[in-house]
Amino acid sequence: MADDARTITREQWRHAELIWEYHRMRHQVRPCDVAIALGCNDIGVAVHAAELYHAGFFPVLVFTGGNSPSTTELFPAGEAAHFRERALELGVPDTVILVEPEASNTGQNITFSRRALEVNGIAPATVLLVCMPYMERRAFATARKLWPEVEVACASAPLSLGDYVKEIGDAAIVIDMMVGDLQRVMEYPKLGFAIEQKVPREVCRAYDSLVESGFDSRLIQS
Repeated sequence: MADDARTITREQWRHAELIWEYHRMRHQVRPCDVAIALGCNDIGVAVHAAELYHAGFFPVLVFTGGNSPSTTELFPAGEAAHFRERALELGVPDTVILVEPEASNTGQNITFSRRALEVNGIAPATVLLVCMPYMERRAFATARKLWPEVEVACASAPLSLGDYVKEIGDAAIVIDMMVGDLQRVMEYPKLGFAIEQKVPREVCRAYDSLVESGFDSRLIQS
């Protein structure tokens, strides 16, 4: 576990791993018409998208994302623009990349990417969402709600929670983010933002315990 101002207990780590495993959809990656890489604070999403492109899983790659408060300093030109630059460095041809630079949330990532594809005359039947590991389930639920006519699969770097924390460098922030995403998985269907998904009882208990322990900085407030 990474060093952090908040000490992560063994029980908290066990609860975090339960939530991590729930968020991972573990879809089998198959060839798709397009891939959409969702902007975030993790440039590893662009790296994994480039790896999947070189492996032949899709012919068109959309990078989507403007900025959120957590990425303005990290990616001053916008998430999608920086992701594109990284993909180009990794040998992805510019001719296969579309950039959607406006989205500021997951719903907009899906809606605006769909619009960018339509403008370019692309009507996919299958879409691969490339995102952070703990964002898979929410991204999937959002896409199924907003774009039900396409077949959606999710992909992320095949990392354990421990390995992901080593890359990000802050265990507590990663746990905060996972807890926030789980809250959205549970609450967004009520708001019409996503399809409903079953949350196992042990995952709900892990969520409640971590919130009570103060891992709540990414929760939406009622």
